[in-house]
This record gives sequence, C-alpha cells and structure tokens, in this order.
Amino acid sequence: MDTQLQSIAERYRNALLNDIIPFWMKYSPDHEHGGYFTCLDRSGKVYDTDKFIWLQGREIWMFSHLFNNVEKRQEWLDMALSGAAFLGKYGSDRDGNFYFSLTREGKPLVQPYNIFSDCFAAMAFGELFRATGKSRYGEIALNTFRSILSRSGNPKGKWSKVYPGTRPLKGFTLPMILSNLSEIMAPLLDAGTVERLREESVHEVMDVFHSREYGLILENVAPDGSFSDSFEGRLLNPGHAIEAMWFMMDLSEIMGDHRLAVKATEITLQTLSKGWDDKYGGIFYFLDVKGYPPQQLEWDQKLWWVHIEALVALAKGYRLTGDRRCLNWFEKVDAYTWSHFPDPEFGEWYGYLNRRGEVLLPLKGGKWKGCFHIPRGLLQVWKTLSDVEPVKSE
Repeated sequence: MDTQLQSIAERYRNALLNDIIPFWMKYSPDHEHGGYFTCLDRSGKVYDTDKFIWLQGREIWMFSHLFNNVEKRQEWLDMALSGAAFLGKYGSDRDGNFYFSLTREGKPLVQPYNIFSDCFAAMAFGELFRATGKSRYGEIALNTFRSILSRSGNPKGKWSKVYPGTRPLKGFTLPMILSNLSEIMAPLLDAGTVERLREESVHEVMDVFHSREYGLILENVAPDGSFSDSFEGRLLNPGHAIEAMWFMMDLSEIMGDHRLAVKATEITLQTLSKGWDDKYGGIFYFLDVKGYPPQQLEWDQKLWWVHIEALVALAKGYRLTGDRRCLNWFEKVDAYTWSHFPDPEFGEWYGYLNRRGEVLLPLKGGKWKGCFHIPRGLLQVWKTLSDVEPVKSE
C-alpha cells in the first residue's frame, strides 16, 4: 500500500471514529423511551421526535456492524441493543410488517406500506444476531426476510397507487437492497438458498436493469426487462446505480468472478461520467437517460449518500481491477466531497447541497438521513484502501 493511499485511509478512519460515530453516540439515543432520535439540527439538537423505521433499523445495523468488524466496544453494542429493544417492541404490526414511522413513544404513525422498512429491520436484526448469537434476533431477521421475499413481486401490496395492468413496471431498489441484505442474512440461511440468492441478485442487477443500449442502470423497467419510454422508465438515479455496483463487487469476491468486478467497475465509471456536473462539480441526484427534463424537482441537488457511495465503489473498483480511472475519479469525488459536506464547526456532514454546492439544509439528520451511509462508507473506504494490492487491468 503506497503512502498516499495509507494517508487517505487514515483520514476516513479518523472521520469515522472521531467525528461521525461520536456525534450520533452523543445526540441520537433516546434515553427515556428507547430507540434513536434522527431529526438533528446542525449542532445535534433534536428538532422532531418522530422515529422512522428505516433509520432505526439502519442505526441498529451500523452499531452492530462496528462491533462485529471494528472493535468489540460495549458502548457500540449497547447502542444497538437499545434500538433493537424499541424496534422489536413497537416497530411492527401483528403480522410482523414494519411500520414506516412511529411517535417518540412508539405509537404507529404511518402504515406498513413500504417494504424497505422490513428490509432495514431484517438488516438490523441479522447483524445483531451476528454480534450476540441470540436466537430471538435471528428469528425476527429470518421471519422478516421471508416476508420480504414473499412480497417482492408486489412490494407495496394493497398500499400501491399504481393502477394494475396499464403500465406494469418493476423497480430497481428492492433487487439492489436484496443483493446486500442476502449476505447479511447468509448465516441464517442454508447454503443452497444463499447461492441461489446471489445468482438471482447478479442477474437482476447486471442483466435486467442494466441497459446495454445506454450502458447504465435504469431505475424502472418493464416486467420482462425491456425499456419503458416513460418518465419512470427513463429515470436514472446515479447514487443507486453506483451503490449497487459495490454490492456487485463484493459478490464478485465471494463468488470468485473477476469478470463481474470488471463489469461493475465499468458501469460505475460510465455512471459517473453521465452523472457528474461539469459546471459546478458533484454528482446529480436524478437524470433522464434520454436527456429530457427530469420530473424530480430536486434532480440537481448534491446529496451526501450519493457521493460517499461513489467513493466506496471507486475504492473497491481500484482494489479489485487496478483500473487507474477509478483512482482518478476517486481523487475528483473525494476532493468535492470533503470540501463541501463536512461541518468543521459542529461535526458530522451536511446532507443536502444545491447545485452550486451551497448548503441547502443545515440538518445533520432527518426523515431520510441518519447514522448509516456516511459511517458505512467511511468504514468501507478505510478498510478497502488499507487492503489495496492493485492488479493489472484486463
């Protein structure tokens, strides 16, 4: 490992352990009712006490993951256990379907319409099972995961707004998440199921949603994988695509498939080339694959998670393939990210910038931003760059 990469890895490690995690340890726990506050202003003050299941599950997973992969710190495990006690008691209905949001005390606010609440709950309890070995966490994770698989063909069920039959589409988000979630669940599954899920995940992401015509990942396709020339069908989400590519890179190592790593790296580079804002820098939030005006009004914002996911994919792509383009892009995205998102005065990172890179919202957490993407990304880059032994590109 060269000196430059070692220095970068140390910067990411330091930010994770001495900035991001201490911020959430200090301001996030609800010591009275359990679980976590995620609506934190710039200084860490709680500005809303509602609790969103996505972020509760993600934070449980994050502290469990730190315990499992960085250091056996009791304070990290205690944080995870506090969230799990709250989520296990209040998070789901009688059928085990997880709500979208709760009051501070744990009363349901929004119905369990969103399958991703279940995904992040399974993720949380699956990782906590690894940390503790306690069967009750494994049972919750496994039951929730089975429910997710059974609902995957119609994720929103009765809550769907789409009129059936007119323009059926399948979305990329669930296959993307399953490609990562299945690995978290692997200790609870038999070997045959794990192998099948890996093969299905790679097929869905790299064959069904990857457009050969455009060389990019589409957010929505027809049930047979064909292109839909509609607002939804033309939609690109560079952050989702790039995040999925590092999931594919991880699977390429597990499955011993170097060609998969090369293809995922190439898609990452093509996505960045398409998604980079040449005028102001940074990665666009949404784009139209044909260049038409996106319908998402926030299309040109620069978001925290998109950039940290890109850094993870580029670090992994370089380590696995030795492609120097990954390193060049890493330096470019790294420079933008570290000069725009971190808050040197109060700590942690801003989440939302306008196109020019100015802070749009000074919050450190909210309905969507919590203790997840940044710490996970910092950990991934730190560990990945620490292991770099470049190989020659094919």
